[in-house]
Amino acid sequence: MSSDFQPLLGAEVEDSVIDEVLTERGVGVLSMAAEGVPYGVPLSFGYDGEDTLYFVFLGATTELRKETYAEQTDVASFSTFDIGPDGAWRSVIVAGSLNRIEIDEWDTARESLADNAYQSNLLSEYELQENPNVWALEIRERSGRAVGQQ
Repeated sequence: MSSDFQPLLGAEVEDSVIDEVLTERGVGVLSMAAEGVPYGVPLSFGYDGEDTLYFVFLGATTELRKETYAEQTDVASFSTFDIGPDGAWRSVIVAGSLNRIEIDEWDTARESLADNAYQSNLLSEYELQENPNVWALEIRERSGRAVGQQ
């Protein structure tokens, strides 16, 4: 079934384009849910190039909202996109389990964050080595769409 809106919906992209978007973008929205209540938060992220996104939870509030949702969510999703000056766009949505990393995973997480996280230079301002508040989304589902991309 075709629609007048089909050009606006874009076309599915291959895994290589999904990897490209995740590598080039450094920020997106992490969506979680706790007790049926959704919570989406814009975050910088690092991508390991394979199947894991890393997030540093900085500036925690007294109620630890991000941490509470991260601990209670069964499946988290993350979306990011870019829009070109000509109106072409690409978007990616990934989903999977979200878990706080162990200290022995910190080097891999730090490397991934340094490679493509938005303002990754801020990592040096925080002492994260002893107890990093870093979370990993293990990608189990991935999809992407694009309009006007070659």
